[in-house]
Amino acid sequence: MDRDNNFPFSEDHESSDDEIGSDELLSDENLRLPESANILVRLHAVRAWLSRRHDEATIEVGEAALALQEIMQEETVESRPRRRTHQMEEAQRFQRAQKALAESQQRLSAYEEAQSVLEDCIAHANGERVLVEYYLTLEELVLQSQEKRNQTEDRSPWLDALSDVLHRIEHVGTSDEE
Repeated sequence: MDRDNNFPFSEDHESSDDEIGSDELLSDENLRLPESANILVRLHAVRAWLSRRHDEATIEVGEAALALQEIMQEETVESRPRRRTHQMEEAQRFQRAQKALAESQQRLSAYEEAQSVLEDCIAHANGERVLVEYYLTLEELVLQSQEKRNQTEDRSPWLDALSDVLHRIEHVGTSDEE
């Protein structure tokens, strides 16, 4: 029997590891959904983007923790007496590494919270209303956070991440014509 005559697809049409999956396509920052896109596609695009951002934030936390660990190991290995300026530089490097770790942890926390809120909205809202409820819930979290923060403080990485999520919902949750 001829294999190509019995199966509609030859080996040339089998999927390869180089193909981009739907989650990767839907999580693209420049995604343009057609006006007629189904709410499930829009919801999947938000979910895929959140998942990608969560994965990126997890990697960022790991890299920041590794950098901090390397600085701490350098300090313990170095046994010779250091000059005061060198000590100050090392202390500043350590503080920057600690701050980078804390900020990346805040971003990761925001994406985890956003994922949790999305799942709650999916469980409690129907159809077209899901993304609207999700947006309004996140917007309320952002507003509450802003009220608690002192107006003179810089924006927090947590708040910035949630603002990015709101922007993503706006981007894929509605058609370009609306």
